[in-house]
Amino acid sequence: MSANESSGAISRDLIWPNQINRIPKEIFGDPAIFDMELDRIFYGPEWHMVGHLAELPERGDFKTFDIGRRPILIARGQDGQVRTFYNACTHRGTQVETSVCGNRKSFDCPYHQWSFDTDGALVGCPGEKEFTPGFAKANYGLRELRMEEFRGLIFVTASRDTQPLQEWLGEIAAPLTDILGGDGKLRLLGYHKVTYASNWKAYNDNDGYHAPLLHSAFRMLHWQGGKGRQIATQNGHNAIEAELSLAKGNSFLSDPSLIEFKGEDPKQGSRVVQLFPLAVATKHLDTINLRFAIPRSVGSTEVHYAYFGLESDSQEMLHHRVRQSSNLLGPCGMISMEDASIFQRVHLGTFTPGNVEFQKGVKRTDEFWFDFKQNDEASFLLKWEHYRKVMDFERRQEA
Repeated sequence: MSANESSGAISRDLIWPNQINRIPKEIFGDPAIFDMELDRIFYGPEWHMVGHLAELPERGDFKTFDIGRRPILIARGQDGQVRTFYNACTHRGTQVETSVCGNRKSFDCPYHQWSFDTDGALVGCPGEKEFTPGFAKANYGLRELRMEEFRGLIFVTASRDTQPLQEWLGEIAAPLTDILGGDGKLRLLGYHKVTYASNWKAYNDNDGYHAPLLHSAFRMLHWQGGKGRQIATQNGHNAIEAELSLAKGNSFLSDPSLIEFKGEDPKQGSRVVQLFPLAVATKHLDTINLRFAIPRSVGSTEVHYAYFGLESDSQEMLHHRVRQSSNLLGPCGMISMEDASIFQRVHLGTFTPGNVEFQKGVKRTDEFWFDFKQNDEASFLLKWEHYRKVMDFERRQEA
């Protein structure tokens, strides 16, 4: 059976309920569906956030990443331009660069010593005189991916059919701009990296309903208000803008300055943007955090938490952001340390029969709407509808 025939069989067999607040559990744990997702989503007509220009400030700087199972290489050339390539030699397909990040004058394949400059051009290949007639180095540069930038964010896609980035972002561009400090001129502070024992969709189904209920720190900090708003789009993006009252009586912290808010407006203390399929940008208090994620397998998701300050920050402010970033967010952050456990428990629970069923904020079950409260989970139903359409799962009446 071919891959397309297999995909068609899965589409026909899967029962996606007519009620729009129900999601079939089998999509989380089926390896065949995971392979379909790689083909239709991660290698299909979607944009993927893979980095920020602040991670590559100097000529020759690079970082490596993966889109699904495909390794990529992001490099700032000697001309100052940032480009994204498949991280594979154009000779025999060997992975060229294995370091997570660094600075290079060239990228050298270890197998046969083909060498590429930081612009991606092939500049050296031993034994060239004995190659195929008509061989020309100009035709064998690293294969470049389609790339666009937004406020310094680097997005790539494997498809020529993907709509322009600005159109793809739509109304999510405004809250994303706010997270990035308005102009996107950031300074990299550092990383946390973690692998969650969870399907990528369970990791990214992280709604506004759970935050004050799951996370102990939200209750301790009195971050339980419902003031704010959500934005959800038909192509699967979501944004939450929350008003956070500043914590009082911080007897549970020996150093309350850790959660001090130095921003201009404490009422806009929290913003979260989730971009389909898997990218997240957040700003809690003074912590600016971009999360670059990789679906490693049907039950494993790798997340790179990158922390930033503004280029205009004073040294005092940068020091404050570093302390707050490393303690507030991330895999073991004060307000997110429960996430790893809950992602795995959600994943394991989806192996039981039946459907996932959304409740908080669901106004009806036969059609979609676009106004949501801050703590509604129903806004994510638009993301699930986009996923369903991309995967070509037909809604059917349950038996």
